[in-house]
Amino acid sequence: MAREFLCEVVEQARQKNLTSDEHFTVDGTLIEAWASLKSFQRKDGKKAPPEDPGNPTVNFHGEKRSNETHESTTDPDALLARKGSGKEAKLSDNGNLLTENRNGFIITTEVFPATGTAERHAAMLMLEQIPGVHRVTVGADKAYDTRDFVSECRNMKVTPHVAQNTKRNGGSAIDGRTARHEGYEVSQKKRKRIEESFGWLKTIALMRKVRHRGIEKVGWIFTFAAAAYNLVRMRNLLALSVGAA
Repeated sequence: MAREFLCEVVEQARQKNLTSDEHFTVDGTLIEAWASLKSFQRKDGKKAPPEDPGNPTVNFHGEKRSNETHESTTDPDALLARKGSGKEAKLSDNGNLLTENRNGFIITTEVFPATGTAERHAAMLMLEQIPGVHRVTVGADKAYDTRDFVSECRNMKVTPHVAQNTKRNGGSAIDGRTARHEGYEVSQKKRKRIEESFGWLKTIALMRKVRHRGIEKVGWIFTFAAAAYNLVRMRNLLALSVGAA
C-alpha cells in the first residue's frame, strides 16, 4: 500500500515535469530500532536468571557482543551498528533512498538489515526499479566506491558518479574517464540534496527512531513517510511557480 502510494505521488510529480528521468542519487542511513540494548541477548540462551524479570539489570562489562552471537529479543531484525568510528553502537535498521536530481523527489525506498553492505545492495535493487532502458547516472558518496558496485552499475547501463575514495586499498574504482566529465561534478553537487530528504524524514516524520518493529513494518512506514515528503515538496515547488508567474 505504501509503495503504491509513493509511486502515485512520483507519477504526479513526473506529469508536472518536476522530476528527472536520467539523473539520480542513492544513499542510506541508520534508523534506530524500537528496541533497547538490554534486549540484545546471546543467541545460545546462556544467561543468568534476572533478579527482576520486569526490569532486569544488565551488565555488559567485559562481554563481547556481536550480531553473530547476539540478537534482540524485542526486534530480531535489528542489528547492532554505528554511524562511524567513535560513535555509539545502537540497534538499527538501514533506510535507503533513490532520489532524482532535478528537484530531489524520492523515487523509491528500501529498508535492509544494517549490515556493512546493505547500502550498496539496496542501491542496486532501487536502480533496477528505474523505468525504461535508457542510460542514467547515479551519484553516491565514497561508501559506494567499490569495484563490484561500479562494475554492476555499468552492466545495468547506469553511469556511476560515485565520489572517489582514493584512500582505499587499490585506489578508487572511478577512473579519470568518468571523473573528468562535467556531468560527474554536477552529480557530486546534486547528490548532497538527498541529505535534505533524510533530515525531513528523521525530524518531521519522526523516523530517527521508529515506533515499529521488524523490517517489513519499518519499511512500510519509511516508504509512507517518503511519499509524504514528496507531497510537501511538490506543494512547495508548485507554490513557487505560481508566485513567479
